[in-house]
Amino acid sequence: MNNRLHLRLEHLERATTHLLASVEALGERATQSPGPGQWSAAQVVQHLLVSETGIGQYMEKKLHEAEKLQHSGFKAFLKSRLLRLALRLPFTRFKVPKYLEQLTPTELPPLPELKAQWEATRRHLEHLLNEYPGNLLSRAIFKHPRSGMLTIHQTLDFMLDHVLHHQKQVERIAAKVGAESKQEK
Repeated sequence: MNNRLHLRLEHLERATTHLLASVEALGERATQSPGPGQWSAAQVVQHLLVSETGIGQYMEKKLHEAEKLQHSGFKAFLKSRLLRLALRLPFTRFKVPKYLEQLTPTELPPLPELKAQWEATRRHLEHLLNEYPGNLLSRAIFKHPRSGMLTIHQTLDFMLDHVLHHQKQVERIAAKVGAESKQEK
């Protein structure tokens, strides 16, 4: 695996481990919504799992058509930077893309099952990165719904920022459901 890809994957692994530990620390409250129309911490995990699964499948499909992949330009670089910035701003919210919403199962599996599925998805991503052709590093491989086509490095940056963005959400959820459970005692 390319060293830069490896470093990004390590950052992604640490962020994911931290997020999962935060959700697991909630115990039974992980499935509790902080308010009407709001996700529980477990639903955040499910969203990230569905998102990462979709990214992996999309990249795998594109790798089968590697000769068609376009070089990424300066405009794409700027868009990816703007996306990173937007994800890091506090309290920013984005509407889930319709196609991702449709891919999300309506029934929420137990947290250990979600965790196991995410681990399998991550190992699949790791395998994909281990086999990633060096001549495609500067080519656009993933189409983000808002910023457009991203290179593999930009895609991994997005995935990390996406997890970190939702880490803040999990912390807000934990504060809210934790406060509610203290009031009930």
